[in-house]
Amino acid sequence: MINIYNTLSRKKEPLPEAKKLRLFVCGPTVYDDAHIGHARTYIFFDFFVKYLRSMGRKIEYVQNITNIDDKIINRAKQEKKDPLQFADEFTKRYLDDMKSLGIDSVNSYAPATKFIKQIVKQVKVLAEKGYAYKISNDGWYYDVSKFKNYGKLSGRSAEQAEDAVSRIDESVGKKNKADFCLWKFSPPAGGHGEPVWKTELGDGRPGWHIEDTAISENYFGPQYEIHGGGMDLKFPHHEAEIAQQEAASGKSPFVKTWMHTGMVTVNGQKMSKSSGNFITIRDFLKNNSPEILRLAFFGYHYRSPADYSEKLIEDARRALRSVEEFFAKLDFVEKRSKSNAASFEITRYKNQLNSALADDLNTQMALASIFEMINDLNPKIWEIDKTSAKLVKKHLEGTLFMFGVSIRTPKISNEISRIAEEREKFRSNKQFAQSDALRKKLDELGYLVEDTPLGPFIWPKQNHKT
Repeated sequence: MINIYNTLSRKKEPLPEAKKLRLFVCGPTVYDDAHIGHARTYIFFDFFVKYLRSMGRKIEYVQNITNIDDKIINRAKQEKKDPLQFADEFTKRYLDDMKSLGIDSVNSYAPATKFIKQIVKQVKVLAEKGYAYKISNDGWYYDVSKFKNYGKLSGRSAEQAEDAVSRIDESVGKKNKADFCLWKFSPPAGGHGEPVWKTELGDGRPGWHIEDTAISENYFGPQYEIHGGGMDLKFPHHEAEIAQQEAASGKSPFVKTWMHTGMVTVNGQKMSKSSGNFITIRDFLKNNSPEILRLAFFGYHYRSPADYSEKLIEDARRALRSVEEFFAKLDFVEKRSKSNAASFEITRYKNQLNSALADDLNTQMALASIFEMINDLNPKIWEIDKTSAKLVKKHLEGTLFMFGVSIRTPKISNEISRIAEEREKFRSNKQFAQSDALRKKLDELGYLVEDTPLGPFIWPKQNHKT
């Protein structure tokens, strides 16, 4: 049984039972390149989906993309570009980034502007039920005082929410400071090139919160199993989603299980361009493989804050290299193992990994079980039989697939292999001077040689891009 911490109930609960789980995760606002904070959330949910699918669970994963918003409009004005074209450019860059990170578990990406009809319909329902009111020359707003359970996700009451300020919701005409915009009317004629949709609500564009419930209802209906996102979205964004959908449908709960990932800092500081510590996914991948970022973040529990640092990345790089070398050794053993070799039992490590993941997806402990297995087997790896090598490889491959970590062992060139074989002949004939000379030559060429009972094992001193 898999237990997940539910932000709504504030306790660990069994994963919802359903023939097909439905997962909605809040995507980015596309006015700039995605950064490593985004990466942490989307890497985690990619793992979550792959883990469940590996367990035989069916899951449909939908992620929205906010491609109309004040931030996009203001940034496009600065760049003297059309806001929708500007958003399209960054949407493409975002999707390219996800592909580069190996995130391929999302069934549907849903840009907000493709769901204007659904958004308008939901705002009209809220207005008809008395949850939305109109402010002339401004827009339609949600009246939080009408929703008695406002704050149940974050633990904040409507009164405590009076300090809530979210996107495009400042207005002198609001009934309550915490009220938020559902539909923003267009500026007067010549509105500085802002996108406009002509609707029954009035000419304008959607607010931020309403897009998610309109999109999720389109895919999943008024209720579904799991909603995810970063911890920063819990209030007011996710709180607003609950208020909107439960008021519109009259059904509760809107979502059974809410999951939130911890925030990312850089060297203990909040990431920001003004601080000079803003790291985009693209910048990271210029000098590192995506596997390094994945291993770095999986070293934290997903609900905990994660602090990015060069030490964290270097530790992940070493960890990846040790896994790749171990995997290459298993290949070597599988090809050359002797008939009288010993077996190696992996049941304990598999149980440790399964227990860790079943307990609120504890990737930190799951990875620890992998490295414990590697550390225990490494000293006697040349003594195990082919069957054991195959079983360990299968366990390792299956686990790393869930984590989105590909094992790319470097190819040893024919020239290097030839030198190693020649050296082995000298060594077998006790011609140690010649053997040592060839070892030194391999070292100068960037390769280490380990003399094993199965023959020489060759490994590069500096790995391929990691």
